[in-house]
Amino acid sequence: MTQARRESGGRPRRPTMVDVAREAGVALRTVSRVVNQDPTVGPEYVTKVEAAIAALNYRPDDRARQLRTGVTGTIGAAVRRIAEVNPELAAIERTARDAGLTLFAASTDFDETREHDLLISMCRQRLDGIIVEPFGENHAYLQPELDAGVPLVAMDRPMSGVSVDCVMSDNASGIGMAFHHLHRHGHRRIAYIGDSERVFSGRERAAAFRAALGAHGEPVEGLVHPGEITPERVAAALSTALHGPAPATALVTGNMDTTLAVLRHLGPQSASRLALVAFDEVPLADLLQPALTVIAQQTTEIGRTAVELLRARIADPARPVQSVVVPVTLKVRGSGEVPV
Repeated sequence: MTQARRESGGRPRRPTMVDVAREAGVALRTVSRVVNQDPTVGPEYVTKVEAAIAALNYRPDDRARQLRTGVTGTIGAAVRRIAEVNPELAAIERTARDAGLTLFAASTDFDETREHDLLISMCRQRLDGIIVEPFGENHAYLQPELDAGVPLVAMDRPMSGVSVDCVMSDNASGIGMAFHHLHRHGHRRIAYIGDSERVFSGRERAAAFRAALGAHGEPVEGLVHPGEITPERVAAALSTALHGPAPATALVTGNMDTTLAVLRHLGPQSASRLALVAFDEVPLADLLQPALTVIAQQTTEIGRTAVELLRARIADPARPVQSVVVPVTLKVRGSGEVPV
């Protein structure tokens, strides 16, 4: 086997295409064509070059290819939370891998400044595209990056201030399903506790709940409680909804974090007596007593669609901006069927 060449300092030097061409006894252009899988290269040359590559343990320099083609084979994902189980991110990674792409992901930790810095950094890394689970109120600062050709896709909610492809759940339909399910089981005083209306999904879900109340002639006063998800705020909302002059007998929670805050505050005994439908799956929801009835998002479909939208945007930067709304499903398990 050919000895590994060494640099002047004695450290092994990575073989180059020139070394492969010399080893195989062919032109440098022939090596390049073989490495880039040009089908017009004769099989005898392919055999020589592949033998030389194996003998020298040659590895193509991806950086050179990236500079030549402008394609890195990598995409980025800026999601709100990465430390916990994130099914959308898992679906993105799986779909990207199947497409031969490498994923670099980072968490914005629900911090608008961190999101800004992270997205600008990803744009400057020359990734092929970026999937964003947006949190900030205004993303107009990304317009120069879009004008420069950086493909972006929003997941879970649209980005504000820029026009980009987006995939998200059918928030309004899910809240309507939760409300009508409780209504069919005899509940008339149904309350809602959800995320801040500063957030797009929080705003959509609260609006859908108000619309459901109005459609059934029910008052909004004391029943709709959007806001920041803190133990104190959730406790105050529960106190108003459940202990007023006309207490609610059923509750819809607007997302997983709200549901967990509600369950922690109520405790297992009180929670078991309250009819509850939660938007979003909750870990170990089937182990609660009664098990938790939920509006489940198709997280795998959302992640897969985000990658597909990004690949389509990379392939055709001029295509019309597309928004995909993924249906949700009602999973009946017991908590939403607690009688009045």
